[in-house]
Amino acid sequence: MTFSIKRTDSTDPDFVELVRHLDAELSRINGSDDAFYAQFNKIDKINHVVLIYDNDRPIACGAIKQFSNTAMEVKRMFTLPNYRGKGTASMLLKELEKWAKELDYKKCVLETSARQPDALALYRKNGYQVISNYGQYIGVENSICFEKEI
Repeated sequence: MTFSIKRTDSTDPDFVELVRHLDAELSRINGSDDAFYAQFNKIDKINHVVLIYDNDRPIACGAIKQFSNTAMEVKRMFTLPNYRGKGTASMLLKELEKWAKELDYKKCVLETSARQPDALALYRKNGYQVISNYGQYIGVENSICFEKEI
């Protein structure tokens, strides 16, 4: 497999399509909690999107958006099921961190679900530390928040 990386924004049709798959998967995982999380996952104003391609096929996506003056929040991480376990998510995360650093941010933060063991393992493997839940996730039992200095 030959993977390539593309930086773009949330208007990219490949990103929109991958997010459609992500939202369907999250809806199954989150069940009755889905509406709560969905309100924080709009993609209309994301200026920093990374896509990974296998030849010409878009297979993974992720994004960062400003969280504070020093931090970017990682959002909308997704890899097509057939491509999981091949290192694409770590590649994606590293590119997002690199971009955030180029923009002079000092760290990345993110939220994921306790119901997503693969995501939890990915973030831990890539040096993210669990932090207290922030913002809208304070008091949300299913949410686990992370941060990493970049």
